[in-house]
Amino acid sequence: MALLSSVLKQLPHELSSTHYLTVFFCIFLILLQLIRRNKYNLPPSPPKIPIIGNLHQLGTLPHRSFHALSHKYGPLMMLQLGQIPTLVVSSADVAREIIKTHDVVFSNRRQPTAAKIFGYGCKDVAFVYYGEEWRQKIKTCKVELMSLKKVRLFHSIRQEVVTELVEAIGEACGSERPCVNLTEMLMAASNDIVSRCVLGRKCDDACGGSGSSSFAALGRKIMRLFSAFCVGDFFPSLGWVDYLTGLIPEMKATFLAVDAFLDEVIAERESSNRKNDHSFMGILLQLQECGRLDFQLSRDNLKAILMVFLFIYLPIYIMHRK
Repeated sequence: MALLSSVLKQLPHELSSTHYLTVFFCIFLILLQLIRRNKYNLPPSPPKIPIIGNLHQLGTLPHRSFHALSHKYGPLMMLQLGQIPTLVVSSADVAREIIKTHDVVFSNRRQPTAAKIFGYGCKDVAFVYYGEEWRQKIKTCKVELMSLKKVRLFHSIRQEVVTELVEAIGEACGSERPCVNLTEMLMAASNDIVSRCVLGRKCDDACGGSGSSSFAALGRKIMRLFSAFCVGDFFPSLGWVDYLTGLIPEMKATFLAVDAFLDEVIAERESSNRKNDHSFMGILLQLQECGRLDFQLSRDNLKAILMVFLFIYLPIYIMHRK
């Protein structure tokens, strides 16, 4: 109170009521931050700006910004990203302690807008809340889909696609005017492997050809929308802004295209009644038919699991697992 009184005495008397309200508001924010800081024993935190918190300290490459901040504030730091308090872990030892010792406490994660739209209300294995359903889905994915024995079945697919890739590069280099777009060729090879492992067929065959509706184009669009800045994820009370900017309408339009694509592929697989289908979709449909699952695998659940493997998890995993 003494500090507040001294500040008020130093203010010019000719200030208007609007200026006084502004000063009182700033003092209120400072006192609120001090009270919160004293109430909880929080990790170190960089200086924050009212309303936006530490968002101004994140550049176009947030992982590099986190790395730079960790050198100054330590491997465990608290950031205020808009209205969302965020704990950032930059040490492998601390992350191991969290995962092993405090796994249940940190098992839930925020469900961003993109995950709610593309994950059928977060029914996938990546963003579903911790509980019995989460445990059963994780168990099914580990045992039935991602075990070492299952993944080794895809070795021939990887070998075939890589062989075709090397031959295509050789042919391009042997032409009169060699011009090789390695980015497109590597992305096409990766999409080919992922599509054949998850859906049991080539990507563009499964998605109806090339162009804006191709499997590769949809995958790139989904990844772009997942990484786009969504105001509602950092300021929940301002979620309506994403409708005005067109972000959510674009997400929903892309989701409808992917949903129609998955419906078509699943319907074709069910009508063909193929045996010995080792693709992820084939395995899940067989488990659904046999009733061997300990949770209800609805159509939306099935598509949500396929979605996360097609466009998020498997493109990294399947290329490195031996």
